[in-house]
Amino acid sequence: MNANLFARLFDALDNPNKLAIETATGETISYGDLIARAGRVANVLMARGVKTGDRVAAQTEKSVEALVLYLATVRAGAVYLPLNTAYTLHELDYFITDAEPSLVVCDPSKRDGIAAIAAKVKAAVETLGGDGQGSLTDAAAQASAEFATVPRSADDLAAILYTSGTTGRSKGAMLSHDNLASNSLTLVDYWGFTPDDVLIHALPIYHTHGLFVASNVTLFARAAMIFLPKLDPDRIIDLMPRATVLMGVPTFYTRLLQSPRLTQQATRHMRLFISGSAPLLADTHREWAARTGHAVLERYGMTETNMNTSNPYEGERVPGAVGFPLPGVSARVTDPETGRELAQGEIGMIEVKGSNVFKGYWRMPEKTRSEFRDDGFFITGDLGKIDERGYVHILGRGKDLVITGGFNVYPKEIESEIDAMPGVVESAVIGVPHADFGEGVTAVVVRDNGAAIDEAQVLSGLDGQIAKFKMPKKVIFVDDLPRNTMGKVQKNVLRDTYADIYK
Repeated sequence: MNANLFARLFDALDNPNKLAIETATGETISYGDLIARAGRVANVLMARGVKTGDRVAAQTEKSVEALVLYLATVRAGAVYLPLNTAYTLHELDYFITDAEPSLVVCDPSKRDGIAAIAAKVKAAVETLGGDGQGSLTDAAAQASAEFATVPRSADDLAAILYTSGTTGRSKGAMLSHDNLASNSLTLVDYWGFTPDDVLIHALPIYHTHGLFVASNVTLFARAAMIFLPKLDPDRIIDLMPRATVLMGVPTFYTRLLQSPRLTQQATRHMRLFISGSAPLLADTHREWAARTGHAVLERYGMTETNMNTSNPYEGERVPGAVGFPLPGVSARVTDPETGRELAQGEIGMIEVKGSNVFKGYWRMPEKTRSEFRDDGFFITGDLGKIDERGYVHILGRGKDLVITGGFNVYPKEIESEIDAMPGVVESAVIGVPHADFGEGVTAVVVRDNGAAIDEAQVLSGLDGQIAKFKMPKKVIFVDDLPRNTMGKVQKNVLRDTYADIYK
């Protein structure tokens, strides 16, 4: 059997006329249309020299054509590398030179800057805009829709997603065809998806949540999705009478709660609201239930593992908890220092194991080895506990990683930029609770004696150097940073000190 994710998604299709996607403008795409479009783009990829196992990097705005590019890349036996549309050329230089793709697809407006980077690794460049137009779709229009899906094994790579850590540069998490397929099929069953479901898809598709969870789960279930370019609370409420499921990050739910139109009547046709990518505040969970009569289903995943746990579809969805390990996933809590498994209810490092767990970090064998136990468990870096009922609770991170709006932010990268500014002695970047974003990126800065640098100047200095989602929400000035006896900055003290600044 061909274990290629594309083959597993579409080879058993029995109704090519079934609706797969409806766009924001009302265009409808059937499952048969989607397969044909993927065939055309796959033929273009091969004509551009993309070979089995090659990387195809994409920094494109959300569109059906961008989703087709992902499907076509996998179908062609290549490895899909989605890149956040907010990344600057400075940031893209690292990702492209590290991954060495054979093709880079970008917005037409960014072609010249990206072409200069792509030339370093001898990559071809094609364009694709948010309107679905560009050199890629021009070529696809002339290509054949017939394409034999390239055979792949379960452990062959389907995608690389870069994720941040607390030391070193971003790491490329290598995800196999089976990582993606097995996790999606589990979620179809666990969340009760059927061909009758209609998902409101307002997430980005350069991220695990929108690309692998929302899109793959919908397609495996033969359900349909309404493809919105971004979060639009009024539009989402307008669509609820025609839809059944919404997947979102906490921001979706806090923004929707701001609308007086959000009522039990407005949500009566919906069967499921799912939240992830960042912690959903328990208060938001309770307010949503009071307003709509629905309990948000919160789950826990990572770029490296897809989804690990989920609150139950049938059963109590506990505010502040991320539910039970999914079928086929094992979770345990260990002592961060010794690796010894801890008793129920004790707080320690969460470790997971299962077919969902990635194959390692791209070209970082030593880092990969250090993140896995000898028995195959992956060390998530998240601190938590498993309570007496088996619910997993995420209580913090053993690393200083900040997760804001579902995106990972590596503090050292921002600190390096701030520390280089005139008038700055040093800085510490932390994440503190934020109702909209889960965590708000916050910079704590020590000024040089007599320096007059202020928040506006710090933010101005960062503008254009880092992606917008990494920008601090606040810049706080202090005389000294707290340190332990070894001289290490105590970020836990800073997080406690400024825990309420966004309330």
